[in-house]
Amino acid sequence: MFEAYYKSPIGNLRIISNERDIIKIDFVKGFYKKDIIPLQIQNCINQLDEYFNGKRKKFTVSINPIGTEFQGKIWYQLTKIPYGKTISYLQQAREFGDEKAIRAIASANSQNPIPIIIPCHRVIGNNGKLTGYSGGLLKKQWLLEHELAIPQLSLFH
Repeated sequence: MFEAYYKSPIGNLRIISNERDIIKIDFVKGFYKKDIIPLQIQNCINQLDEYFNGKRKKFTVSINPIGTEFQGKIWYQLTKIPYGKTISYLQQAREFGDEKAIRAIASANSQNPIPIIIPCHRVIGNNGKLTGYSGGLLKKQWLLEHELAIPQLSLFH
C-alpha cells in the first residue's frame, strides 16, 4: 500500500493506492509531505488539480474501491452521474431498479471510500436539500457549487 497527501480547496486529502489503483481517499486534518509519490497517486493528484481548477469533468484514474458486491454496484452507478448534475436518493434507487432499497443505497453512498472521484456528492435529498456527506455538508455544497450543479448560495439574499 502507498499513501500521499493532497491539499485541496476543501481540505486535506489522504490518497491510498495499491500498485495499480486508487483504493481510498480520506478527508484528514493533518498533512504529511511525502518525498516519493507513486505514479498512480501522482496521476490522481494531477487529475484532482485539474478538477479543482475547472479543467476536468471526468476522472480517468484507475480505482478499485473495497466493499461488498452491492456497494460496488452502487459506487459504479455513482460514476455515471454527469458533472454538474444531481440526482435524488429516490432517483438513484429507481435507476438501480429497486425503490425499496433506498436506505441501503444511501448507506452505500455514505460508505464511499473514494469521494470526489466517485461523486456521491451529486446525490441530494428528494426535497432538493443537501444531506449526508463524509466530509460534511459544507464540502458537499462547495463541490456542487464548483460544478455549478446548484446555484451559489449567498448570505446576503
